[in-house]
Amino acid sequence: MSMSPRRPIRVLVASDSIPERNGVGAYYVDLLAQLEAHDCRSELVCPDPASDWLRLPLPGDVTQRIYWPSWGRLRERIRSLDPDVFVVATPGPYGVAGARWSRRLKRPLLVGFHTHYAGVTDLYPHAILRVLSRAYFRSIDRMLFRNASQVLGNSDEMLELAGRLGAPGPERIGTLLPEAVLKSPIVPASGQIRRVLFAGRLAPEKRLDHLLVSARRMPELEFAIAGDGPLRPEVLRASKEHSNIHYHGWLSRQQLIEQMDACDALVLPSTVESFGNVALEAMARARIAVVTDTCGIVNWAELAPQLVTFPLQSSLVDVLNDLRAESASALIERSDASHRAALALNAASLDQWLDILHRHADT
Repeated sequence: MSMSPRRPIRVLVASDSIPERNGVGAYYVDLLAQLEAHDCRSELVCPDPASDWLRLPLPGDVTQRIYWPSWGRLRERIRSLDPDVFVVATPGPYGVAGARWSRRLKRPLLVGFHTHYAGVTDLYPHAILRVLSRAYFRSIDRMLFRNASQVLGNSDEMLELAGRLGAPGPERIGTLLPEAVLKSPIVPASGQIRRVLFAGRLAPEKRLDHLLVSARRMPELEFAIAGDGPLRPEVLRASKEHSNIHYHGWLSRQQLIEQMDACDALVLPSTVESFGNVALEAMARARIAVVTDTCGIVNWAELAPQLVTFPLQSSLVDVLNDLRAESASALIERSDASHRAALALNAASLDQWLDILHRHADT
């Protein structure tokens, strides 16, 4: 059981992700919700599409925007909270502003290195934008790391990369689960593989083409796809051409839980995935997570035995057929073990965050 903090801690998180719009945005919403139960006062400073007047499309994905914060509004919120610790979640304008304020107030700065944005830009066309975006993200990452009290990443690969970019003593950090995932009653696993779910950004690094090919080759299975992104037209077209492909668009957290509960397994065939929050959420809902060996979640010894992991060069069709060949009792036991492992990691991750925040707030 998590221990209460020795004294209340005030934490400000600066993020360029709209809450719950992607994995990074969801990560800190879930973290702050659980910290509040442990006498931590926290605030998330992030884009507000209704009031942030300056916005640009994210290179390679016009469905997402980069927002510039109002310096006056940000200053007012920071002064009201008077944070003991700043946490920067992303290398965009909000993250940079959070780092500047931590330096101005001489408060500890923790940098969350959750996504290698410079690497993701390599997957997109438009050579000039790709080069400029990569140069920007590399320079901002280095700047944030120079000013950080500590850098936190959720996979071995991200920690190694952070070290090469100059991060001081990067530490692996666990992932928290949404309160709705933790508190909603579990729908028992069926012991069969009849319907699978993909949930995430519809982008090249997620290998949607691999998923759609698998769906076409397995008409006996139902494939549910949730999310939004630059590959949305391809997914929509496939859903109209094949009756076993169902596109649900972007879903709220509660809607996503309902889709997980209606499926037997979640698939994450990504080329680049620093962790894979959605796979952990599926495990917490007692669903089998099928992931590539490039996903950061496979680095966690507590979770790896329950994951169905396959290399990029393998066929998702073969992986799903092997899974379907398992007995009902074996599938149910794997689902139940996944549920237990996810809850255990959530508890350990909360303890770890509380320890890190105390460590830096007390310096």
